[in-house]
Amino acid sequence: MQKRGAWLAMAQEVGLQYEPVAEIGGGAYGTVYKARDRLSGQFVALKSVRVQTDQDGLPLSTVREVALLKRLEQFDHPNVVKLMDVCATLRTDQETKVTLVFEHVDQDLKTYLEKAPSPGLPASQIQDLMRQLLCGLTFLHSNCIVHRDLKPENILVTSRGQVKLADFGLARIYSCHMALTPVVVTLWYRAPEVLLQSSYATPVDIWSTGCIFAEMFRRKPVFCGESEVDQLGKIFEVIGLPAEEDWPTDVTLSRRNFSPVNHRPITDFVPEISPQGADLLLEMLAFDPLRRISALNALDHLYFQEG
Repeated sequence: MQKRGAWLAMAQEVGLQYEPVAEIGGGAYGTVYKARDRLSGQFVALKSVRVQTDQDGLPLSTVREVALLKRLEQFDHPNVVKLMDVCATLRTDQETKVTLVFEHVDQDLKTYLEKAPSPGLPASQIQDLMRQLLCGLTFLHSNCIVHRDLKPENILVTSRGQVKLADFGLARIYSCHMALTPVVVTLWYRAPEVLLQSSYATPVDIWSTGCIFAEMFRRKPVFCGESEVDQLGKIFEVIGLPAEEDWPTDVTLSRRNFSPVNHRPITDFVPEISPQGADLLLEMLAFDPLRRISALNALDHLYFQEG
């Protein structure tokens, strides 16, 4: 009964144009609905959030973030999911429900990897998926957007194998909502500087991409920590404990909290990866974000010349 109530509320809030047909997921950003656009007949994905409003309406930060996402639509990038519409409904004087209407893609990378027959995806297919992922990421970064929450569930794969990045920018739009909601957000793809609560920028997405790259071969996550400290420990078991001079100075967690460990060959953890693939992966998993390869430079790596 509760689910039906939520369904009806969603239908009322997005008006007559969008007809919810199925609940397709939930998570840190609330429930996601598959809906049909009555005007075009196309399926879309609806994602809603409640935002606190001031006396002038929507918070300026939310307006700014949504406007940026809408601006990207004009570029029509093949590896970025499209924001097709935005619906806002005033719930109370202090709260507005904002529903973002995205193009709908049937599966995410997590499902795509799970459905791959044993022994997993061919090397050429992983290379193609990675190239597309990095193309989408280069586009976002060139438009000053840091995804901040890149993981297999946020990478969509069409039936033709086209990769589309989703949920970029949502971390900022939903940050107020997240503070009010008891959600469990996975740490497994978080960069060390985020885990240490240091300052961060576009390199956080490259770290996440490296974790996803390894997972495409392994078919399971490479770092599965249960807390920030545990996650860092799992990372250092692979890349080694960073040198004292590489440890960020603006963090409360000391390097002395971790046992000294040397790095191990990345092929111990991803044995199926090629030498050039291993080299690219290590450049993505550099502890120091300033030494981490950029999305644009990654596309020029020799790994993508392997045939």
